[in-house]
Formats: sequence, structure tokens, C-alpha cells
Amino acid sequence: MSGALDGLKVLDLSRILAGPTCTQLLGDLGAEIVKIENPRTHGDDTRSWGPPFVTGSDGEQTDLSAYFMCANRNKKSVALDISTKEGQAAVWRMAKKSDVVVENFKPGALKKYGLDHEALLAAFPRLVYCSISGFGHTGPNAAKPGYDLMAQGYGGIMSLTGTPEGEPMKVGVGIADVMCGMYAATGILAALRHRDRTGEGQHIDIALVDSQIAWLINEGVNYLTSGEVPQRRGNDHPNIAPYQVFESSDGHVIVAVGNDNQFSRFAGWLGRSDLADDPRFATNPARLGNRNDLASIVQDRLKHLSTTGIIDGLEKLAVPVGPVSRLDRVFSSDQVAAREMKISMTTERSGKGHVELIGNPLKLSRTPVSYRLPPPAVGQHNEEFLGSSDETE
Repeated sequence: MSGALDGLKVLDLSRILAGPTCTQLLGDLGAEIVKIENPRTHGDDTRSWGPPFVTGSDGEQTDLSAYFMCANRNKKSVALDISTKEGQAAVWRMAKKSDVVVENFKPGALKKYGLDHEALLAAFPRLVYCSISGFGHTGPNAAKPGYDLMAQGYGGIMSLTGTPEGEPMKVGVGIADVMCGMYAATGILAALRHRDRTGEGQHIDIALVDSQIAWLINEGVNYLTSGEVPQRRGNDHPNIAPYQVFESSDGHVIVAVGNDNQFSRFAGWLGRSDLADDPRFATNPARLGNRNDLASIVQDRLKHLSTTGIIDGLEKLAVPVGPVSRLDRVFSSDQVAAREMKISMTTERSGKGHVELIGNPLKLSRTPVSYRLPPPAVGQHNEEFLGSSDETE
């Protein structure tokens, strides 16, 4: 089967995570991604963000860090110094044949090389040019650099994450980068739809901070509606109770009661049917107002029961419940195998002959995702795109 984006050509001038996440998603859907890497810095910054690294057949460490591999499959790498006239000319030649350009330089940084969106769109009006930056191309902070941690801090998510008595916490992965990459991919597909209908390309300006603010979702709108600044609640839900992590006799378990009927069944299973009729707990708003008292009652019961026993018991009653899994359990589960969320890609660069990666979650019935190219070496595809001339210096 062919991919939904077969025939689409994407010139990828991005690095680290937000841009590469976007372009890997487009590549999984069938697009050809040509990744431009700076030979003076040995390619994408994340190639050195390890350990762990892939080890070659000679036992030596390669430039394939796990971090780099997480966002750079289905791409061809061209090592090119865009600060040189030869490098700029090569980018122009590739841009002429491309449908999309993705870059994440500071706003204005590519202008001195003649690779900014104004220049390329003037020459190639059907081009979709996506710029990813920390704060966007407008506003008082436009010139500031953007990194995931700073976006999480500035955009408010850290103020909501962590225990009430602890310090603000970032999410355990670069979620601001990842979500920005997903928004960017959506914007690119929308712009291509417009291009295909009208012949007009356009510039997409997307910022890490803007996208992070966008996914404050219910907590953001809670504040806009009430005027009350949300507080950190650890694993507690701001609008539902009980919806949190509880200690079991042998670990931890998640109980996520979403409505009053579920709570009634949950209370009966606890042996405390009276809780469903108690005015303090009978409705969700009441439970929220008395969440600490309720959590104490529930915890006193669950701490004597095993995680498996809790899950088995509540699943039979259709009360949402689940484990807190470590990654070894995640990737060894039957569910991950069934959904193909762990994949293996053949590569000669690994002494094992393959690398293991996380699969794409999209399941398209007619145009499924595909895994065609393992994460590349720096400049692995120079000859294909640059020919025999040396334009990498």
C-alpha cells in the first residue's frame, strides 16, 4: 500500500526535537524527508545527546544516540554548510523541487543566507514554509531562544505539575517540543490542502510557547473562567475525584472515577456503600470539595490490597483502574505488541543488525504508516542529492 503522503517532498532544516518530530511524522505517512545537517557540528545536536548510543559491528560508538533516533527515521541525511554560497545554492536547488520546508532557526537567522521564507516563497510561490521557534516571529520575546524546559516554564505547565509542597516540575519528556511538532504537522497538512486547491503556498509561524499554552486545555480554561490560579495537585485531577494514584500493598495503582455511577460501584467494592449516599461524596462537586477526606478513606482500604487484586476487582465493575508501569513492563506487554508500538528497523550501522524504536500510533486502514529508512548517518545521502561535487565544506 502507498502512504497518504507519497510523492510529497519535504526539505528539513530543523534539528533537536520539535522540527524532527514533525518531519518524522510526515515521513511515516509516506513523504520523502531530506534532512540538512551541518558538517561543522557533526550534524544534528542530538546525535551527541547520550548515552545510550548504538554500537557498531566494530564495537565502536556510532553517532546514533537514542535521542536522535527517536525522531529521525524515514529521512535522508545531506551534510551541507548553509553558511557557504555553495551550500545555499544547493538548498535553493532542493527547495525548488520541494513541497515543504521546515526550519527551527531563530526568527531572522536564515535571512543572511537567503533562505528565509520571504526569499523562498517569492521564488517558489507554491511552497509551504514552516518556521518553528521558541516564541514565534512576532511579539516582544521573538528574539529569545526557545528550549522545551523554558517553554514549559514560561507557558505555565510547570506551575501545574508536581506535588503541592514540592517545586514546580517539568514533564518527564520534552512534551512542549513534541506537541509543537504535532501542531506543525497539522498546520503543514492544512496549508498543503489550501495549496492544492488554490496554487498558493504560505508561511506557517508556530512557537513552542504558543503550542504549550494551547494544550493547557481544561486547566487554562478553568483559570480563564474562574479567575483562580490553579495549584499543583500532584496526581490529583482538578475537576474529578477520586482520580489519582493510590498506594497498594505492593506498589501503586490508578483509580479514575469519572461519574457518580462509577463512584457508587467503587464504594460498594470498597465495602463502603454508605459513601455513595454521604452528602460529602454523593456527587462529583461534593467529592471535589472533600477530596482529602475521601482520598484518606480510599487509601486506608487500598494499601492493604495488591495492585493485581485492585485492578481485577474494579475492572469487573467497569470502574476505570490501571497500573503505573515502568518502561520494561510497557514495552514487553501484549498490548504494545498487538498495536505495533515497538518496532525493529534493519541497519548496518548497528552491531546487532537492527535498532528498536517506538512505533507510530496512527492506524490508517487505506494508507498505513511505513518504516522505510532507519535513522541515517550524517551525510549518508550526499551523493544522491549533491552528486559528485563537494558542497559540504
